[in-house]
Amino acid sequence: MRVRDKMTSDPVFITPQTTIADALTLMREGNFRRLPVLDRGKLVGIVTDRDLSEVSPSPATSLSVFELNYLLSSTKIKTLIKKQQVISISPDEILEKAALVMRDHQIGAIPVVEVGKLVGIITESDIFDAFMEMMGLRDAGTRLELVLDDKPGMLVRVAETVWKNGGDISHLAVFHDTPTKANLVLQLRTKDVEHIVEALKEQGIIVRPASWKGHA
Repeated sequence: MRVRDKMTSDPVFITPQTTIADALTLMREGNFRRLPVLDRGKLVGIVTDRDLSEVSPSPATSLSVFELNYLLSSTKIKTLIKKQQVISISPDEILEKAALVMRDHQIGAIPVVEVGKLVGIITESDIFDAFMEMMGLRDAGTRLELVLDDKPGMLVRVAETVWKNGGDISHLAVFHDTPTKANLVLQLRTKDVEHIVEALKEQGIIVRPASWKGHA
């Protein structure tokens, strides 16, 4: 899965000359948490709702409403991005790379740039949605968690056993707790899995109780 598959295309953006007041209005009306900043078409930063709240006057301020409005309408976004590191990603990068960049830089979104042009934005919510999709959490069926020896041929054996017992695998993921054991998570379209579970156990595969039932 690529970044372009989950990003929001053509996101709303602001410029360094946009005022804090206008940026706040855009965020409120569009229910946005962040806005990319473009200067003559080039990405120069990204501003979050947290950034704006940090430069906005505190509710305990002694400033009058007039002074508050003047401050917000006269302060430009360029004051927030002077020393900001510009982080972006290509739409053709794998989604895991976007998650890694977010994690490493402790950010919640990345502007997506192609040939120097802003084409989208990918957020942590998009990553969560992709994870749920890959694991089949919104699909009908049953989830099984298997513990098996981590050696060649085991995945084929599991798939064959499921198939021979009338099962249909829709999603699959592998995790490792130890160097010699693999945790295999299966999402099956099948609802009745008792005979599948028994067949797997007969081969020495540990089957944990089904922890998730998909939608009917």
